[in-house]
Amino acid sequence: MTDQLSLSVLRGIPAEARPRVHPGSVQAGILHLGLGAFHRAHQAVYTEDAIADGGGDWGIVGVAPRRAQLIEVLSAQDCLFSVTSLSGEGARTRVIGSLAAVRHAPSDPGAVVDLLADPAIRVVTLTVTEKAYRMDPATGRLQVDDEVRADLTTDRPPRTVPGLLVRGLTARARAGAGPIALVSCDNLPSNGRRLRGLVEQALGEVPAGVTFPSTMVDRIVPATTEETLARARTALGVRDLAAVAAEPYRQWVIEDAFPAGRPAWERAGAVLTGDVEPWERLKLRALNGVHSALAYLGALAGCRTIAEALRLPGMRAMLERFLAEDIAPSFTPPPGVSVVEYGQSVLERFANPVIEHRTLQVAMDGSQKLPQRVLHTVLDRRSAGANPVCSALVIAAWMRFVGGRADDGRALPLDDPLADTIRAALDGAGGKPADVVAALFGLESVFPAELAGDDVTRDLVEEWLAALDRHGVVGVLGRG
Repeated sequence: MTDQLSLSVLRGIPAEARPRVHPGSVQAGILHLGLGAFHRAHQAVYTEDAIADGGGDWGIVGVAPRRAQLIEVLSAQDCLFSVTSLSGEGARTRVIGSLAAVRHAPSDPGAVVDLLADPAIRVVTLTVTEKAYRMDPATGRLQVDDEVRADLTTDRPPRTVPGLLVRGLTARARAGAGPIALVSCDNLPSNGRRLRGLVEQALGEVPAGVTFPSTMVDRIVPATTEETLARARTALGVRDLAAVAAEPYRQWVIEDAFPAGRPAWERAGAVLTGDVEPWERLKLRALNGVHSALAYLGALAGCRTIAEALRLPGMRAMLERFLAEDIAPSFTPPPGVSVVEYGQSVLERFANPVIEHRTLQVAMDGSQKLPQRVLHTVLDRRSAGANPVCSALVIAAWMRFVGGRADDGRALPLDDPLADTIRAALDGAGGKPADVVAALFGLESVFPAELAGDDVTRDLVEEWLAALDRHGVVGVLGRG
């Protein structure tokens, strides 16, 4: 008998850890692009609970856009994997069985296109990260680079997410396969509307019967480590090489616009609504914006994890001011929700000592994240005549972070799709804070023109950057 998770060993694992849905017991109805840890700890869990409680052929075909290794592991494990919920009170591990099959897009993009055209597939979900949409983060327009252009204008196998979607929708329309919903679960403002705009820009018009429900997703899911794998093995009694860990909290708000049906996600705790936008803004600004602030300031101060960064003297007070003075007044929250109270709950979640979310992981792809997480808050506060002091500190921290050195002189990696552009801008600037701010504000794909040309914001960022250069993060936070 194998000691690796698979169908053959399910009877041997603890009863409370067994999946609620047996793989193979339901047909596939969902195609998911992006088989990373977040999807496995979020939508896959919701969908299994929805099938278990509400029925339906809603098994997931999971597609990895990049890594073949994960596909190999999941195939060997009969598409099973475990999710461990971690809190200060302990851990709970559960095997998930909602994956019906897995595919590797780079190895067989034609199979993914065929699945998109399959009438059995009625919902497509995506967790591919902001950069995979190839959208300008400032404008939301599709960036037609050489790879995207080749996908849209030639017959070569598609290599990009926009290319896969466009080829699949074209094939589906040609086959008369029926209506379908494309559901972005990535941290993009108005993600459904943006995905619709991407498809419309690429095709000229959206095929009939295709909808783009907006969503808001929330669960802290750190990268899998050896400790994650060891914890899963202890709980299950077998190895799980696709194990993930997450905080206990999870949330999914979904615009209810599914022309061919959907799982009973509401039975799994999801919120189905006609207007996701207030929830999106709440999460993007009061959670993701605070997360990014902790990531950049924490990384500069030498903190490995988000929880460690939150423990820096003065950090919590600064973030509470950020929430109260900049974020809360910048938008109208969902009815009955206090932004400040929501923000306080976020800080408690970030303080979870057993969730080791690395600052460098959260800091990745900052050029794609910063506009919706922080810059939109700045624009809204400036339009109201306010001075977004704490938001300017976060922008300055990002600028110092992309400079590549922590406060103690250690090198910091720049993992960003605009890394070369950012480095070129910094190489052409002088070393003074004003020169750095001018160079980076000149990145039109990151900073909207109305913000880049705003003297008040520019002066605030310059002051904070000069203070960070002179005193470091610990010194700046300690000064209040």
